[in-house]
Amino acid sequence: MKRKRGLHREDHAPAHRAGGTSGAATAPPRHSGRRILGVAALAVGLLGGAVLADWYWALPDSVTATYVGSQACAECHQSQYRSWLSSHHFYAMQPATEETVLGDFNDAELHYHGIVARMYKRDGQFWVRTEGPDGQLHDYPVKYTFGVEPLQQYLVEFEAPEDAGPNTVGRLQVLRECWDTRQKRWFYLPPPDVPEKLDPSDDLHWTGIGQRWNTMCAECHSTDVRKNFDPATGRYRTTFSEISVGCEACHGPGSVHIQLAKAYSLFWDRKRGYGFARLKGDSPDPQIETCAYCHSRRRVLDESQGAGQSFFDRCALELPSAQTYFADGQILDEVYEVGSFWQSRMYHQKIRCSDCHDPHTARLKHSGNAVCTSCHQHPAGRYDTPSHHHHRPGSPGAQCVNCHMPETVYMEVDGRRDHSLRVPRPDLSVRLGVPNACTACHLERVQVEPQKRAELGQYRDWVTAARRDPQLRQALQLVDQWAAQSVEQWYGDSPARRMRHYGEYLASAWENAPSAVPHVLELCRSKHYPAVIRAAGWAWLVSAADRQALAHARDALHDPHPLVRAAAVTLWEPFLPSPDDVRMLDASQRQALAEYVGQQFAPLWPMLSDPAKAVRTQAASILGRIPAALLVLVTDGQQRRQLQQAAEEWIHTLHVHNDRAGSHVALGVYYEAQGDDQRAEQAYRTALRVEPNTVGPRSNLAALLERRLHGLQQQWQQALIARNQAQAQSLAGPMADLQLQVTELRSQELELLARDARLAPDNPDVLYRYGLALYLNGRADEAAQVLERGAQLERRTSRFPLALALLYEKLQSVVQSAGTRPQTFGT
Repeated sequence: MKRKRGLHREDHAPAHRAGGTSGAATAPPRHSGRRILGVAALAVGLLGGAVLADWYWALPDSVTATYVGSQACAECHQSQYRSWLSSHHFYAMQPATEETVLGDFNDAELHYHGIVARMYKRDGQFWVRTEGPDGQLHDYPVKYTFGVEPLQQYLVEFEAPEDAGPNTVGRLQVLRECWDTRQKRWFYLPPPDVPEKLDPSDDLHWTGIGQRWNTMCAECHSTDVRKNFDPATGRYRTTFSEISVGCEACHGPGSVHIQLAKAYSLFWDRKRGYGFARLKGDSPDPQIETCAYCHSRRRVLDESQGAGQSFFDRCALELPSAQTYFADGQILDEVYEVGSFWQSRMYHQKIRCSDCHDPHTARLKHSGNAVCTSCHQHPAGRYDTPSHHHHRPGSPGAQCVNCHMPETVYMEVDGRRDHSLRVPRPDLSVRLGVPNACTACHLERVQVEPQKRAELGQYRDWVTAARRDPQLRQALQLVDQWAAQSVEQWYGDSPARRMRHYGEYLASAWENAPSAVPHVLELCRSKHYPAVIRAAGWAWLVSAADRQALAHARDALHDPHPLVRAAAVTLWEPFLPSPDDVRMLDASQRQALAEYVGQQFAPLWPMLSDPAKAVRTQAASILGRIPAALLVLVTDGQQRRQLQQAAEEWIHTLHVHNDRAGSHVALGVYYEAQGDDQRAEQAYRTALRVEPNTVGPRSNLAALLERRLHGLQQQWQQALIARNQAQAQSLAGPMADLQLQVTELRSQELELLARDARLAPDNPDVLYRYGLALYLNGRADEAAQVLERGAQLERRTSRFPLALALLYEKLQSVVQSAGTRPQTFGT
């Protein structure tokens, strides 16, 4: 066999690259001492030259790492490969075969919402008969399995590309008929908080975009996914290098590593190291951020950025809000792990995922309390003993995770533990109405009717229901108080409980307390609280549109954490002037506004060069929406080129999600600010084509077309004044066409907003848009009622009072012109 210098081809462990030898040493032949010395000197010289050459050796910069598949790793990393084969990562997604399908497809039936779904086999394939997008029953072949435990889902392919290879698929939809792998039963998986039957046109129907693998699931269940959606045809040609979560999903593309491992060199590449993602080192962040790509609720910024790259160059985290977390940072909605872990003391003590989890089996390294005590090896009897947990040994209350990582069930059967690893705080439950681990285990103490107890389900649902039910809230508080007294009796008055918890700040914000803004500013400016929580505070302050907050946000732009910087940037968004406002100004007014805008937004220009893409693109999305008519007055050519470069990077992040209407709406708003109405119209129409049932694009397009209509009306009036009948007649047709389009768009938008208002009657954003839509459709009285309802729900901002004032003024004018007594609206 051909050999490399110093090691065998089949043996290239990292230790050898550091200068180790391979194989057993062999005795040198007999020689005289002088000859041996001479040979040794020659060997040292040759070896020194070789080592020096190796030390400076590197692959050309033009060599790009590519994906080679997990099987290529097995040659040298057999133990890790075997571990991976048994992991949930391996089974994240697989072709539907007799080996991978766990569900009962022997003519099994599932009854739900009047539908009888049937799971069966035919011609060696697995089939499901269920309701299709037309509301009728159809038979669908299962192409892939999705997950393995505690539930397995099944995927159906639509619109498969004609020339698709093994790693190319069309649109994949996830069925709502799921297999419970523990109870061995079929069950229907409803969307959260949607108990009623879904209409086939609903985005949450299994054939809708809310259940679309390409959009919602792909990048975390497969490796190196490229969505490849064509908005013109509405079709996908999605590719992946590996159907499941393979080695390269975490370690990055492996071709360079393999090339280096097989190279004739004692050393690895002086520039690239081992040739894959560096997940080890003093800082835990590279590893945590690699896991965070899938174990967080986030928006992908760049599909081409692989493992080992900064999370903040690959994603933008969805920050904690009242819809996703409880005020004290505990999980509410399905937010996965990292948003919680970044709050934890463990993270701030440099604990990383692999301290608890085996990265290849994806299972815990230890069982039971040993997961914790393997690190918390304090004097005997410190933690894993009744003197600490005050529960019977072996009982649920004696398990570390039940107190410090409470579990919430999602997807009907999938228990997820809160990774903020917190100390139980029933005292916060008393004050803020948030959960605590003590009450969660002692719900039997809560005095409620048996029927209500059966209806409420898990503890999270009790806590959220108590917000609307004073009697339930009082019943829970009694148990919370009992638990708080027990904790104080057991552990005394700890410093942690004396310090003001960040939950108290966020609670005042999320409950719209009158004093919320100064309280949240105090939270944001304190370095004692986790970056993810301070960022959540800045994000909430956007809705307050408070100039005092804007002044403090200037300092936050220099925070060491990208989460805080990106969130602080958003505070400038409410102060953006609209293109319509600028069009109404004369030259001197426009100059004055431009100077004000230039001064106000000056702190954001350096953020276009921020090291984190999440920050750069956020700044570009705001500065790029300053109307071009103002920018040209207060910026030079270099600044505009810098903005153009950053805006192109931001636009690229939008194209990653070009199958969602929101990306095209954002593009349309940007093009309008740049004065490019033609491209803006194209973007809005693309949004309508991509997601016809979503709100937003019709309103924006109607406003753009109405502005164009007003321009034609002015020309028409001028033609009439000039008695140019031919020109006036030529304008009549386009004017009528535009008026018809505007009327139809606003009518369609009103129907969609009415739907959303029915589904979310307490959402101020929905009510605001619905109220404006009612007004634009000539239903002013109903608009006033809706806006008044929104004003009651959202008292901290001025948008509802301002909209109502303008509406009342309009109504007053109409009534007076009709010569009747005006009606009084609202309070």
